[in-house]
Amino acid sequence: MSAAPPPPLSPRHWPSWFGIGFGWTLAQLPWAIARRAGVVLGWLMRELMFARRRVAERNLALCFPELDNCHRERLLRAHFRSLGIGVFEFLRAWWGRLTPMSSQYRLQGMEHLVRARAAGRGVILVSPHFTTLEICVRLLNQNVPLAGMYRPHDSAALEWAVRRARSRYTQAMFARDELRPAIRHLRSGGVLWFAPDQETRRGESVFVPFFGQPAWSLTSTHQLARLTQSAVLPLFHQRLDDGSYELEIGAALEEFPSKDATADTARVIATLEQLIRRCPEQYLWIHQRFKRQPDDGASPYQ
Repeated sequence: MSAAPPPPLSPRHWPSWFGIGFGWTLAQLPWAIARRAGVVLGWLMRELMFARRRVAERNLALCFPELDNCHRERLLRAHFRSLGIGVFEFLRAWWGRLTPMSSQYRLQGMEHLVRARAAGRGVILVSPHFTTLEICVRLLNQNVPLAGMYRPHDSAALEWAVRRARSRYTQAMFARDELRPAIRHLRSGGVLWFAPDQETRRGESVFVPFFGQPAWSLTSTHQLARLTQSAVLPLFHQRLDDGSYELEIGAALEEFPSKDATADTARVIATLEQLIRRCPEQYLWIHQRFKRQPDDGASPYQ
């Protein structure tokens, strides 16, 4: 394994390092205080992040047309509350202690993971971009060592600091264009976490249904499973009202992968939709999921 690169320390990165230092400080707060601060932060984000709020409102209107405006407004408020708490969960997962979360979570479905690994296969855990993503991945690593795929940060300093932090509790972190090491990890019987539910301009993608809307979606799950013969298992995670966490590993998708990348991608996205419907307020609705439209149609966010 090659040595980690040195941190970027030139003056142009100093503002990023100041922000990282502030984030590290917040990660040391007692969790009861941080959680309350997250609620306040969520309210501020909803009031001040006008563009992101409009994206979330549009997404909820597209994905839940059966709800009236009052119900969607309550869902929007609950989402930003979860988003604010999620910021502190991310910081704590990267740079803080895992207590008290380490004793306040329940993991179900480990038998599905054990069964897949006993068959000598690698395992791809697919989950949506819930606001609890980072803290729950760190909690899961207490039970099973895993690697992850992610999109690198634009800031070189933040990328260095976050990747270094994640190296403390994951086997490896692969950028989305680092397919060869990810394939080697799976072929050696490793477990790989992946969230293929966001739109991206990079990588092979197809339009498949997501909440009844055409969504430009990566075929990466199909490709990785086809190249490595890995099992694909859904991973659900959520924050409960009492502050504890629930993680659930589902059964492996049967007869996956097939020869049809589009059909497999539609199946994966449909599986993730089912998980999101179980806890919609904790999904990342501020992402422009439907920005790209078939036949270069107009974005619904314009």
